[in-house]
Amino acid sequence: MKYRPQPLYFWNDTVKAEVVAEQMKQLRDHDGYGGFSILGFSKNFKPEYLSDAYFDLYGKTLATAKKLKLSLCLYDEYGFPSGGAGAKNADGVTRFKNKFPDKTIKRLDKFEEFVTGPSVVYRPIPAGKIMAVVGMDTVTFERYDLTNQVYANRLKWHVPAGTFKIMYFTLVEDSDPLVDYLDPAAVKDFVSMTHQAYFERFHASFGKTLVRSFFDEPTMYRAKGRMWTAKFNDEFRDRYSYYPYLLYPALWYNIGPDTEADRNLLFGLRTELYALGFTKVLSDWSVGHMLQATGHQDQEEVVNPVSVSGDLMKVFKYLDIPGIDKIGGNRPAERFYKIVSSAANNWDKPYVMSETFGAMGNLSIDTMYAIAMDQYAKGVNMLLPHAVWYNDKNVTFKPELSYRNPLYSEGLPAFNKYLSRLNVVLQAPARHVADVAVLYPINTLQGEHHFDGPLKSTFGGMLIPRTDYVDVSNLLIDSLGMDFTFLHPEVFSSNCTSENGLLKLHNKMNPESWQVLVLPSVKTITTTNMVDVRKFYEAGGKVVFTTRLPWKAMELNGDSIVQTAVRGIFPELTKPTPGDSFPDIAMEVSNAAGGKAYLIPNPTAANLRAVIPSVVVPDVAFEAGKPLEYIHKVRDGNDIYFFANTRFKPYTGVVALKGEYLLTWMDPHTGKSVKALTSSIMRQNQAYTLVDMKLEANRSIFLVAK
Repeated sequence: MKYRPQPLYFWNDTVKAEVVAEQMKQLRDHDGYGGFSILGFSKNFKPEYLSDAYFDLYGKTLATAKKLKLSLCLYDEYGFPSGGAGAKNADGVTRFKNKFPDKTIKRLDKFEEFVTGPSVVYRPIPAGKIMAVVGMDTVTFERYDLTNQVYANRLKWHVPAGTFKIMYFTLVEDSDPLVDYLDPAAVKDFVSMTHQAYFERFHASFGKTLVRSFFDEPTMYRAKGRMWTAKFNDEFRDRYSYYPYLLYPALWYNIGPDTEADRNLLFGLRTELYALGFTKVLSDWSVGHMLQATGHQDQEEVVNPVSVSGDLMKVFKYLDIPGIDKIGGNRPAERFYKIVSSAANNWDKPYVMSETFGAMGNLSIDTMYAIAMDQYAKGVNMLLPHAVWYNDKNVTFKPELSYRNPLYSEGLPAFNKYLSRLNVVLQAPARHVADVAVLYPINTLQGEHHFDGPLKSTFGGMLIPRTDYVDVSNLLIDSLGMDFTFLHPEVFSSNCTSENGLLKLHNKMNPESWQVLVLPSVKTITTTNMVDVRKFYEAGGKVVFTTRLPWKAMELNGDSIVQTAVRGIFPELTKPTPGDSFPDIAMEVSNAAGGKAYLIPNPTAANLRAVIPSVVVPDVAFEAGKPLEYIHKVRDGNDIYFFANTRFKPYTGVVALKGEYLLTWMDPHTGKSVKALTSSIMRQNQAYTLVDMKLEANRSIFLVAK
């Protein structure tokens, strides 16, 4: 029962406990579900959210779930996104703001004026909390900190000779009624009126019938993409020993050679506050109350995440179960699954959640299988279907996935049993095996981002020129048939070493070893990362740069360290190059230790295929042009391979597995297991087990080796 899928269960009408009990029994017995994440939804939902009648209904639902041996997940909202207690996609009552009016989202605004000197200006300052006041020379970009020259809400400045822009950076209350995600104290207040209210009434069910908590679609694209918080300057000072007043102009403008470094300091801290303020607070409360915490961001499909999630890997650092959603509206979440599952790998977490199928219309069962296979091959191991509905005649987001829907009634039980079998095998602590690490280029994205870009903040505000990390990562899987792990710069610096030509991640549960490190279109990088890239190459490692070489440092005054390390790998770059980058020409170098390094300016499938397979002793190899999606994990000493044919045509080919194994086929579609017939060869002085792989269209298989 614990491995069965547990869908979202929308309460979208006046809900009666006896109807819920009957529906839950049918959803268990007919459809094969093992539990639910219950959420009130729409203005039609009654009884009133968080009222005594509401908790009475929830208590009766808990009793029914216990009787049926079902699990429940504590969904933290009425509607979504999390943080308003019904303010959005619900009845519109701003319960959180009503109770905590000073704890909602704050926005950073900028006002500016031009002045010429020498002169004296005496100006009233704009409304709001002053975060910084800066005077900047329009020619030299020299900046003057005027923050401490504000008295009684007026600025007095003796302007030197020249033309200057005075910029006032103020913090104001945004109109959005959601909690200030950057403020842990505010989020704790949100928890007090939601999560804690459940615990006070139903504490005996926590860790038993109630097993998880779930947050839904928080994001920083609100507040016009300029979400900020009152304690930002003090938090910055605590970390860096100085106030960031002179850095604020970089949030909007190029201010010279330090622009990328300044933006990384500011945007990097904002992401850290987001992760600490929201995700960690919810996770810590949940763990402290015997629940696993999961949830996902909104707009995970944005290539530039700086004004959306901030950093789609870092935001999950403190969460038990990182998550993502796959919903309708032409949102290609499948291109980003690996970022979220890699976050779990980086920070040693065994589970990865997906909320899937919502608003995709009445898709076919075959399509549902294909989506599920794609997710599990890319690291997901907990698919929460979206959704079943209390009132199935008033469904807002199709499909309605229950016994009442004739489109799914017949095929849904087998599909849910299929998901259950995937969960049995993959939903456990295990080590991920891959040949390639791909550096997550968040420092480049932060360094190039600025506020008030040409795109809506919902879509990231702006596109970062020459960004290729999503394309490169998907080419590795789809064209080269090579699994990989995104490596976060912070984890690279703190938890990786180079040993005998391998880059090793020293996690307790998930220690990984990679033969190749790919740096996709990195302009700005930490000095530590770039020095470690060079050490990896000098120790015999294989390094592939795509599109361009690093040039700028995340840290102030670190550009020369980055450029020296790059030139240490590519000696032909010893002469200084004019401009703000190294030349983008194809290069290949090697050293006596066996290290190899490449720059691929145009990372097409053909160009990547010409380089990466030639420097890898592959963990899994396919016949040319016939890759399958797969994942390889090691659990309790057993090598587990999951292969998925998501194409709508049969697959036939030979698959080579590094090592000599006795293999068992395990078919998650049927539940049957048989010994596999194999042969072996030697390739690159390495023994391989060969398997004749035959998969029907839209089918998958496990191979388990002892």
